[in-house]
Amino acid sequence: MARRLTAALTLAAVLALAACGGSGGGATGTGTGTSGEGGGDLVVSAAASLTTAFQQYAGEVLYPEQVRLSFAGSDELAAQIRQGVKPDVFASANTSLPAALYRAGLVGRPIVFTSNQLVVAIPAEGGRVQTLADLADPGTTIAIGAASVPIGAYTRELLGRLPRAQEQGILANVRSEEPDVKGIVGKLTQGAVDAGFVYWSDVRATGKRLSAIALPPRLEPKVAYAIAVVTGAKHPAAARRFIAGLRHGRGLQILHAAGFDDPPPPGRR
Repeated sequence: MARRLTAALTLAAVLALAACGGSGGGATGTGTGTSGEGGGDLVVSAAASLTTAFQQYAGEVLYPEQVRLSFAGSDELAAQIRQGVKPDVFASANTSLPAALYRAGLVGRPIVFTSNQLVVAIPAEGGRVQTLADLADPGTTIAIGAASVPIGAYTRELLGRLPRAQEQGILANVRSEEPDVKGIVGKLTQGAVDAGFVYWSDVRATGKRLSAIALPPRLEPKVAYAIAVVTGAKHPAAARRFIAGLRHGRGLQILHAAGFDDPPPPGRR
């Protein structure tokens, strides 16, 4: 954890995305040709916390297909797939949503490809919050994720491990429940709240606008990300290549530089 919180790696500049529909959606193109799988774009639906890393990955790695990225809360993207939307790849900030889609026959077997770290984010210039305990002080304002989105579930898992009075004090100070982690980051960078629960990678992505307060290891939830090829994908071979590059290639390097870490051991997911 200390390694990640003190690392000074800087991400390369990423390509600007053009809107491609959906909440928090965006797209970036790589390559100029079409594949033997019917042509068209390789479509990747991914958790909002993967935005910076996946933009860079899609911008650097060449595929025969163009790559279109769409970002939102993992629960929203999973709901879209249940409703018939068919991206080629689904990447979630937890393992339970891809597992449920797999059981329903809507995606292939999910692969746990990276992990992250839940932190308390505060403005870099400081403020009223300096420790986890400060979150329960009267008058403190906090943003968290909605209960249905992974960042919200991880936050509630953490809070459930605190003494009851501290948990209730923090929940009483919640002023906003956001549909994805980008909403929490937005509240923080706009100065609308004093603190928020986000991933370490999201703090890194803001440059020096936010700082992170590390959580005691005994309280930390195990944040694991899973990815899968969507059943009926138009570009299954390209989807598998995209996933492979996140596990062993340039994508893995980009994930590490963005603040993500190796997948947790199977028994700790």
